[in-house]
Amino acid sequence: VIAGDLLDVAGHADLDTQILVVEKYLTKLREKVPVIVCSGNHDGDKKNSAGEYICEWLKKARRDNLHVDGDSLHLNGDLISVCPWWDGPVTRQEMVAFLDSEQAKPRRRWLWVHHAPPTETPVSWTGSKDAGDSFFLECLGKYKPDLAFSGHIHNSPFAEGGRWVDRVGSTWVFNAGRQMAPLPASIVVDLERMTAQWESVTGVETVDLMLDLDFKAR
Repeated sequence: VIAGDLLDVAGHADLDTQILVVEKYLTKLREKVPVIVCSGNHDGDKKNSAGEYICEWLKKARRDNLHVDGDSLHLNGDLISVCPWWDGPVTRQEMVAFLDSEQAKPRRRWLWVHHAPPTETPVSWTGSKDAGDSFFLECLGKYKPDLAFSGHIHNSPFAEGGRWVDRVGSTWVFNAGRQMAPLPASIVVDLERMTAQWESVTGVETVDLMLDLDFKAR
């Protein structure tokens, strides 16, 4: 799972060049494992009729074993829904319509991929303020998925008062964060044992998603 911001709008290479490079690596990844990718606020390359940015290039990159914005897949009975980045009321309503249709699908557990984490949680803490998405928090309360994977706030797992995992109602929310290291920070979720393990330059942390039902990030 890659939760958005595949491009760097402040990077040295232009966006078209970045897109070509990212597509190359997504192809390499999908040849080895199923890849699930949502867009982030840095990834828009086109505007819709309402003037809102959309990520057209990622939709065009869709291939077998590469699941992108607006896709869903069943994995061992669990439903995974890939939410696109929304840039205004039109694209936000499109995401709501997508979640409405997903809600009706049979599943054991429901997993979301959404770039911005919910507000009012340590996974959206920058170290100085809460930079989460209040609308996404509303969606978690309305639809009640079991797990939600986000990114967007790069340093929440590393900042004082931040975390890589939290529980919002009945939903586990995750943000692996970003680190400047040879390997990215990552979260490994075992859906059979229901454990989550965060690996970073700071070490390894594990949460039991079955036993820690009253978990509150500290």
